[in-house]
Amino acid sequence: MDEGAIRSRMQQVIALVESDVASIRTGRATPALIEKLEVAVYGGQQKLKVQELATISAPDSQTLVVDPWDKSIIGEISKGILVANVGMNPSIDGEIIRISFPPLTTEDRQKYVKLLSTKLEGARVMMRQIRGDAMHEIKKKFGAKEITEDDKFGQEKRLQGLTDEMIGKIEEMGERKKQELLQI
Repeated sequence: MDEGAIRSRMQQVIALVESDVASIRTGRATPALIEKLEVAVYGGQQKLKVQELATISAPDSQTLVVDPWDKSIIGEISKGILVANVGMNPSIDGEIIRISFPPLTTEDRQKYVKLLSTKLEGARVMMRQIRGDAMHEIKKKFGAKEITEDDKFGQEKRLQGLTDEMIGKIEEMGERKKQELLQI
């Protein structure tokens, strides 16, 4: 069992979940909500992420400000955010785009908590898949007499420990986000 490779695969899942969870809207505005949105710019010739086109800041908990580096495409960025259909209504204010977030309703909060649960379950499934693949390798090596029974049990135990550690990180991340979502 190559523990380093397995840990690396599991870390990739953690990173994926972190960015995925960050994109779920909470009661406060954060740049992560829009930085990965792709918008068509320069007459639709290119699709770029908002973070590649502008500086995104949150001057307060209810507002995001998008400051494009190329002011000539401000309309296209605004339109791109609007058509991404993520529930945001950007407005152009001189040379910047402002996005105001109304406070979340209880219904919105419950919807986002449910979305969070779905994303976390997907991550747990990916972790179990990685563990399953590694378990299969261990059993195959044992069947081919490459490792002893003691080695097999030791490797399985370490693998389960690693899986538990990573799933614990996912749970922790989910709990933090859930607290953010339910905070009024």
